[in-house]
Amino acid sequence: MSRFAEVLERLAATIAARKSADAGESYTAQLLSDPVRAAKKLGEEAVETVIAALGADKGAIAAESADLIYHWLVVLAAAGVSLDDVAAKLEAREGTSGLDEKASRKP
Repeated sequence: MSRFAEVLERLAATIAARKSADAGESYTAQLLSDPVRAAKKLGEEAVETVIAALGADKGAIAAESADLIYHWLVVLAAAGVSLDDVAAKLEAREGTSGLDEKASRKP
């Protein structure tokens, strides 16, 4: 398993454990209890990641990507979507050209 996959698994487990935490003591618990806020934070972090990418600053891109992935995992947990659910979607697309996959989607 890659280092990234190991970190992702640990972070997802930590986020899942925060579902029962006190929202007054856990930022993650606050986000999990308010999926709309969590989704807005995900969007904010996505924009910040894009801005970092445009600036071509590797450190900033890595830092903003970490924030983005954390908030993405929180949104998944709040919605009851597992990493395995996401993996299944990715696996279903393996071997398919990105252009072909996009063309197969209904408008």
